[in-house]
Amino acid sequence: MISGLYQGQDGDSTLVLRVDVDGPRPTGRVSGDLFAASGATVTYDGSFVLHAPVVTAEGDETRAEGRGEFTFATPDRDVRVTITGDGGTARVAGRDYPVRFTSRHFREVVLEQDSVAGAVPFVSYHTGRLRGPDGSPARELNVVEAWAEAGVGMTVTEPGVIPVDGSGADLAWDDAELHHAMTQQFSQFGDAPAWRVWLLVASRHVGGYRGIMFDYDDAHQRQGAAVFHDAIKGDSPEAQRAQLRTYVHELGHAFNLLHSWQKNLATPPQPLGPHGGFGDLSWMNYVQNYRPGGEEGYWAAFPFQFTDAELVHVRHGFFRDVAMGANAFGAGAAEVAPFEQPIEDHSGLALELRAKDPFGFGEPVVVELKLSCTGEPRVTHGHLHPDTEFTQVTITQPSGRTVLYRPMMRHCVDRSPEIRLDAGNPAMYRSAYIGHGRDGHYFQQPGEYRVRAQYIAADGSHVVSPPCLVRVRYPATDDDHRVAELMLGEDQGKLFSLLGSDSPALRPGNEALDEMIDRFAQHPLSVYARMVKGLNAEREFKTITAGKRLRIRPPDPKQGIEQLARVAGAGTIDNITLNMVMRRWARAEARQGDLPKARAVLDKMVATFQAKGVNPIIMGQIRKQAELTSQALSLEA
Repeated sequence: MISGLYQGQDGDSTLVLRVDVDGPRPTGRVSGDLFAASGATVTYDGSFVLHAPVVTAEGDETRAEGRGEFTFATPDRDVRVTITGDGGTARVAGRDYPVRFTSRHFREVVLEQDSVAGAVPFVSYHTGRLRGPDGSPARELNVVEAWAEAGVGMTVTEPGVIPVDGSGADLAWDDAELHHAMTQQFSQFGDAPAWRVWLLVASRHVGGYRGIMFDYDDAHQRQGAAVFHDAIKGDSPEAQRAQLRTYVHELGHAFNLLHSWQKNLATPPQPLGPHGGFGDLSWMNYVQNYRPGGEEGYWAAFPFQFTDAELVHVRHGFFRDVAMGANAFGAGAAEVAPFEQPIEDHSGLALELRAKDPFGFGEPVVVELKLSCTGEPRVTHGHLHPDTEFTQVTITQPSGRTVLYRPMMRHCVDRSPEIRLDAGNPAMYRSAYIGHGRDGHYFQQPGEYRVRAQYIAADGSHVVSPPCLVRVRYPATDDDHRVAELMLGEDQGKLFSLLGSDSPALRPGNEALDEMIDRFAQHPLSVYARMVKGLNAEREFKTITAGKRLRIRPPDPKQGIEQLARVAGAGTIDNITLNMVMRRWARAEARQGDLPKARAVLDKMVATFQAKGVNPIIMGQIRKQAELTSQALSLEA
């Protein structure tokens, strides 16, 4: 067997070579990365892959040769690798490299794992404990061994445990806290591509998710992930099996693997597997969405491995497409085609986008999504918000360029709540801030934009909305210009996505919002600065100290009340956001010890929407929401 990782050097050029023509699940490829040394520094030069090498063996010598695909221009695209024993030669881009064997793995990655006390990290699962597919060998699998089967060697550093003494009762993490933890606590976090990844085993996420891959809108993404113990804990075989899948799945995103039904959105686009990708037997699919057979069908057939196409990516994708901290996750801001209506649509579902008209220049662009049934009752999942990736949004800019909205963080929702749409509940609604994502601000100039959305239903149907016109007006005054400059900073966009943060990394954004409130208090857009500051003040904020201890900044209900009350009274934010703001305002009143005032705020919320003429079905839901919030605040008090 000659497959594995080789390394060689020719002068100042280093070749990292991967030969994959025999051994476990060979992909029949040869690939490599080239690096140049200059003084005490090393830089990346480019990559190549040979997709269908001609392999010949004579005695103890094996040759693989053919025409390679390169990331750089070269007059000589012929690649020839000759292996004899533990070494050999490789001719790449006209240069000859003596190479030596270094590993059976095609990539070598360092995994740094920290856990919050009480969140017990997963150890291992024996695949024979529950029935699986015939022909899949029963074996003891942990995270390292699962990745080893994919050809990746993982070296796990000494795990850290973060004490929670004196941290308070709230151990639910939100995106802003995770963002801060990632940038502050990953000891190998860096501004350069490298084979290193951080995994945080936390207690729970405020959204109830099983895991999340940290994925920011800067130049160095995919360096870390989190799994949430409370959502996946358990000692039963079913729980242990699910934990293994969650850990491998989240780390898969760090290798730039998309969910099975999203591979057509990758760069370059990849073909979808059976049933629009839902038929993939892969770590990257959602078990409950598997077709055919759902969760039961998935586990009965899943061999605990990646698909062949995913193996090709992990083992032979170009360096910058796979290495952590290099190319952005999935598709970038490159042009995409707007979603088109299906030629036939028997889904019984309709999707609609709504937006205010017009938006001020620099105003956070928020759209309302409405999913309704068009006839007979329909049952589908409730993941309508684009942050959960069952809904995608395209934005056609005034120039005619169409880009894909990509949220700052991707939430993995392994459990999909069923929603029945019928006469008693004809539609569900979500509000989404799409003004900023991992590609920066999407509405950076005045003009007319056309926004479309696509919802992937529980049965795999693609439900596409008509285009929604979003108009951004030109600034009319000097104050409008200055306010737009304060609103359109990158850190401010992140703060709107995260609904506030204490992170020192976002201090310039917070200072800009403070300036908005201080200097432009009467400007209509100041309400958004107040909302972010008020929401952040009203909640607790967790940080992990340099000594790996959990520290919680307590809520500031007085500041939260001051800001959120003014937001609710301004009458400029959308209804769904207003609903959230008023419930958080009520929570701030309760945390300040005034339950009667908290109940009065909830009564005011109901009266506000009643005065807006909200339809009776939605009003019933709002009243129920106010009642449940009141009960929860009483219990918390």
